[in-house]
Amino acid sequence: MSKVKATYHIVFGTKNRHQTITPEYRKDLYAYIYGILKQNSCHVYRINGMADHIHILFDLNPTKALSEIVKSIKQSSSSWLKTNPHFPFFQEWCRGYYGYTLSSEHIEATIEYIKNQQEHHSGYGYLQEVKDIARKEGWSWHDDDLC
Repeated sequence: MSKVKATYHIVFGTKNRHQTITPEYRKDLYAYIYGILKQNSCHVYRINGMADHIHILFDLNPTKALSEIVKSIKQSSSSWLKTNPHFPFFQEWCRGYYGYTLSSEHIEATIEYIKNQQEHHSGYGYLQEVKDIARKEGWSWHDDDLC
């Protein structure tokens, strides 16, 4: 029997980093995204974010492609957000996303990092966060990465 574990930490933001994810109703958005991941047989560890971006930590179903899952999350949640009166200023998600795998030994620390987004971002913006992720992962940074 095959055994596969691919734990991904993905991050994506709102179009032009607009502050459109209202704090009072973020958990509704997270529950909606959780449902998408569960429908795709992905195990979700944590979802959290700020007014302009979201972090998701999950085990990818080995029969699915990461791009397929992220596309499903972004398309479905975008439609849901646009029709939800609690998110009146949401336009769309940015084009891209950041995603990288984690070994099992880093899951708990990443859960804590995602759980504490509000504290983490008290003096540290989304743009700097993703630039740091890109640097840490050895990716080239391009200003249009975050539409």
